[in-house]
Amino acid sequence: MHTYRHADGIILCSSFWNSSRTLSSQPEQQTPPESPNARQNVSMATGPALPDSLVLEIFLHLPHDAVLSAGLTCHQWLAVSRDEFLWRELFYSYYRIPRSVPRHPAAVSWYREFKRLFDCIPCVEVQTLKEHHDQVLHLAFSHQGHRFSSCSKDCTVKLWDTERPDGTIALVHSSSMRQFNWGYTQFSQFNADDSLLLVSGVYLGPQQSSSGEIAVISLENYTLLSRVRNKPYDVFGCWLNETHLISGNLHWIGNMTSCSVLWLNKAFQDVESENLNVVKRLFKIQNMNASTIRTVMVAHSQRHDSPDLLLDYEAQSQARAEQERLGQRHQPLLFDLGDSEEEEEEEGEGGEEEEGEGQMYPRPPHYGQNLRLGHMIQGRCSAAERERELESRVAEFLGKTRTRRPDSSLLTPSPSGEAEDKTYLLFTTGSLTYAPHQIGIKRIWPDQMSTCGPVLGKERSSEEFFDSLDHVIDIHGHIIGMGLSPDHRYLYVNSRAWPANCVISDPMSPPPIAEEIDLHVIDLKSLREERRSLRAHRAFTPNDECFFIFLDVSRDFVASGAEDKHGYIWDRHYNICLARLQHEDVVNSVAFSPADQELLLTASDDAAIKVWRSPRMLRLSQAAPSRHRPSRLLERRRAEAGGLNGKL
Repeated sequence: MHTYRHADGIILCSSFWNSSRTLSSQPEQQTPPESPNARQNVSMATGPALPDSLVLEIFLHLPHDAVLSAGLTCHQWLAVSRDEFLWRELFYSYYRIPRSVPRHPAAVSWYREFKRLFDCIPCVEVQTLKEHHDQVLHLAFSHQGHRFSSCSKDCTVKLWDTERPDGTIALVHSSSMRQFNWGYTQFSQFNADDSLLLVSGVYLGPQQSSSGEIAVISLENYTLLSRVRNKPYDVFGCWLNETHLISGNLHWIGNMTSCSVLWLNKAFQDVESENLNVVKRLFKIQNMNASTIRTVMVAHSQRHDSPDLLLDYEAQSQARAEQERLGQRHQPLLFDLGDSEEEEEEEGEGGEEEEGEGQMYPRPPHYGQNLRLGHMIQGRCSAAERERELESRVAEFLGKTRTRRPDSSLLTPSPSGEAEDKTYLLFTTGSLTYAPHQIGIKRIWPDQMSTCGPVLGKERSSEEFFDSLDHVIDIHGHIIGMGLSPDHRYLYVNSRAWPANCVISDPMSPPPIAEEIDLHVIDLKSLREERRSLRAHRAFTPNDECFFIFLDVSRDFVASGAEDKHGYIWDRHYNICLARLQHEDVVNSVAFSPADQELLLTASDDAAIKVWRSPRMLRLSQAAPSRHRPSRLLERRRAEAGGLNGKL
């Protein structure tokens, strides 16, 4: 008997999906031994069979495990226990899903869909790995799923093998980064062909000034190929393709204004390319109000081959119906960050943002009010406040007049109507405060995919100091995690919401954040937030101390860590929490195997990595040895046959 968790508590299951127990053994005792055909319908032994409609009505009042057990009693009950109407009712009632939500498009029956959500969730703990000696911060699988890496506060990156014959996971290599003056490792990522590993960590420089550094390790012989400075360290870094990675650098222009430069780096330098560039500047972006670019990742639009994800079906259908009734057109939740040739008015009614390409950054609601009251309170402002206001005005001026126009092709379909291969750079940023509260999107063009060409990237005019963002999606809360779906169609974002209608008057004092973590879902095809739907996990640290909680997405599920000492699994289609995975401390990271979504890893501050498998896979692994091993009787018969053949 195995134990696993669902959202509504612990369920004990004795593998009833292929159980052989019957509801009652009494009918078998009444069946005459000389009447083998009577076993075809044991319900006839005590009288006429009940009508199917009555049996179905009875089954509708039973829990699902009782229905499955009763179905083993006779052929009639077995047929009724597989009725589609029955399992549709059991499905909606057990998982508490609104009946307006349709069945998953790939599901073949309600029975199999119920079984998938109940039996195929990686919620059974099968192994605990304790080779790390401090908090484990991040986990990453290789693309083939045969290995994964782990990063920890013990300043090591470890590689693990997931394809051992006995089904267990074992450590194959460990590298310490302390020799390079690192404080700890925090993130890792395999390149596309699983030949190189990117490792990101905190580098302790002179005078205890902290910045980040990225190391590239060859997985053929575990040698260090290159090291790249990365600032701030929570940019993390990521692969653009098999041989090039993206890092960041930060230059402060003033007390509240800075410039983030994103660099493309070649992972190693070939002998043939010793006279070629190994770095090239991708983008130079201005930051306002003490914000910086963090958490970069790359999305490839050519993978957008999955159907639309049905999220919050009832709410969406009602919203669309209301919009159609009012004749309104859906507007995606984003800010268009462009330049405008027309002069923008300095004040707007109610502090609202003006539409068009002229708005470089979204204005806070109190912007116009601050300008009107500025002269009244100027005499009472301190020198620091006046300096901050002047710096902000200069930054806004540079953003309007010295910034390259954005790319407008993100939402523009290709002329031929065919899907165009596009590569996007995604990152967290902000315009109101230093806390990351927006998702920035920037398109990477084909000529930017390598370090060939000018080191400073695309040619720009002398008046273009910065690159503008192509789009920004506002989350209205502190972003603490992001993850892409396998097809790069959907972006999942962990955030802790700000109070509704809050006003940020000081960029260095962001609003208080909620303990509940919202898991947003953003469609990168339409750049629309589908729903802020997935909520069960919690965090408790204040906004000036909260940290990144890594999440992961598989074909059918999304998982995330939390500060409440649990990992969580949701179904992507039905938006329901299916499992809570317990640790002894904060769960920092989760990772699905890309080869098998019924294998999940969780990493925690308790210095442990836990391995979780689905009940179905656990049964199969336990049955595999006996399935391939011949029984003793068969071995005896083979031996006897061999002996007889020898005598003949």
